[in-house]
Amino acid sequence: MATLQEITDRIKGAVGDDSGLGKSLKFDLKETGVIHIDGGSVTNEDKPADLTMTLSLDDLLAIGAGSLDPTMAVMTGKLKLSDMGTAMALQSKMAALFAKMR
Repeated sequence: MATLQEITDRIKGAVGDDSGLGKSLKFDLKETGVIHIDGGSVTNEDKPADLTMTLSLDDLLAIGAGSLDPTMAVMTGKLKLSDMGTAMALQSKMAALFAKMR
């Protein structure tokens, strides 16, 4: 399984100079740690974000690989969102970001 640092590095590569999200995003990976994206900055700092997505590292990898549908993950409790409206607004931009990580 990939480590937090390996996933952070993959996200940094996908983000490049600017994530294109227009908002800050935090993946709260529970006991594994966090990945915070703000513009072109990708860190493991636990800072406030416009949208926090709480899920396991395995589920983040599954969403990124396309084997777990984010909507299904929310419906089954595998993915918790701090703000559903922001998540809906960012859905296509996040999908593009995940596609770059594959």
